[in-house]
Amino acid sequence: MVASITIVTAAIVVQAMLAPAVGAEPAKRPNVLFIMADDLNNSLGCYGHAIAKSPNIDRLAQRGVRFDRAYCQFPLCGPSRNSMLTGLYPNSTGIIRNAQLFRQTIPRHVSLPQAFRQQGYFAARIGKMYHYNVPNSIGTNGHDDPGSWELELNPAGCDRLLEEPDIFSLRPGSFGGTLSWYASPRGDLLHTDGLQATDAEWVLERCARDRSRPFFLAVGFFRPHTPYVSPKEYFEGYPEAKMPLVKGVEEDVKDLPADALGSHKKEHELLTDTLRQQAIQAYFASVSFMDAQVGRVLNALDRLGLADDTIVVFTSDHGYHLGEHGLWQKMSLFEESARVPLVIAAPGKGKKGAVAATPVGLVDLYPTLAELCGVPAPENLQGQSLVPMLQDPSATGRGWTLSQVTRGNKQVTTFGFALRTRRWRYTEWDEGNRGRELYDHEADPMEQTNLADDPAKADLVADLSKQLREAAWSTLPESGEMPPIQEGPWAPNLTRP
Repeated sequence: MVASITIVTAAIVVQAMLAPAVGAEPAKRPNVLFIMADDLNNSLGCYGHAIAKSPNIDRLAQRGVRFDRAYCQFPLCGPSRNSMLTGLYPNSTGIIRNAQLFRQTIPRHVSLPQAFRQQGYFAARIGKMYHYNVPNSIGTNGHDDPGSWELELNPAGCDRLLEEPDIFSLRPGSFGGTLSWYASPRGDLLHTDGLQATDAEWVLERCARDRSRPFFLAVGFFRPHTPYVSPKEYFEGYPEAKMPLVKGVEEDVKDLPADALGSHKKEHELLTDTLRQQAIQAYFASVSFMDAQVGRVLNALDRLGLADDTIVVFTSDHGYHLGEHGLWQKMSLFEESARVPLVIAAPGKGKKGAVAATPVGLVDLYPTLAELCGVPAPENLQGQSLVPMLQDPSATGRGWTLSQVTRGNKQVTTFGFALRTRRWRYTEWDEGNRGRELYDHEADPMEQTNLADDPAKADLVADLSKQLREAAWSTLPESGEMPPIQEGPWAPNLTRP
């Protein structure tokens, strides 16, 4: 049995919400379908991955512009999602941990979906857009922002309600924060992500019937976040023995500051080569399962005649390690953790199948969608509009993007900041006091040779250090300080106890 909102009640709610506001003038404005995966790196066919099977995301890339160098602003779910949905860097949201919401720091800020809602859009969410404790929060609103949406759908499938006792985990009984996986005997439609695709089809059907209001529909899939649970047929597409293992880690990490490897978990030392291959197989299976659900939503958009009037965005909250540099999961500033897939298909506004190569960030999505749809946006947004790159993928835009991550604990916290230009990735840990990194992406796209201490690169390091510090300072609010967390009424706990 699966849990979801009562379909009759939701139908009444949607019908009421789609009714035009009194006095509203009819206008042709594009819809927005915002699809987000959880913990997805660039292991996709459209990004040239040799193994991953992602035909539906690949075909979306052929309908829009694929951003080859897109990055999150913080490689952790909660901080990244708060940054993306506010259009502000983590230094301005004040959100640097999970289970926090921007309403605790900047309560009056207008979120991305809220801005659309205020302009008469029907704003709906299905699944995870703000932070959720996965899998415990599946089926609830998680740490959501109620002001962002008119309709919230939170299905829970067999992966949450039935199968947890069968899931393998490096830490038995723990699933979301550790490597864990299961090849389910149950089909797509019984899993949470499958139910979310069904809910998305249902919402789109009703939006197609009544087009008096444009819609902003956000669909947040849970896969490939741990536990990597998907129907076994997706596992069968990735033979375990053929899963590639990372080699040469010991040599790779010799020139790295300790903080660069600070996301390492002791439990990962329990991984044998067999378990590594099983984990990689399960991750790719979850990617393909999620891709199939994306395909169902895109098919509904086409079938209902909505595609020509709908901007589609596909991305992830951050990337993910599968053994590179000896790391697994997230919370590093390496490419695998910070880089994300990003596709924007805007009918009539972009070149189909084009690739933009300049570095961009998830923080850029808010001003981009606002410009595309003519929605007024807050003046303090810190991202850049990507519309020029949609029109001309060779446009350079700002030319850099910034990511950050924390090290330490709540008592003593230090930051690592990474500046990425078209050629270089330069990182300082605790303003350089705990180490630096420099990588030449033209010669070393896998970031295996740290050039920060190369005397021949001293002038370059000095220049990039200056640029990084200026960029980091520019991400602070006008006060010059990160806003503090306020507990209380702006910190609703919407997660099931």
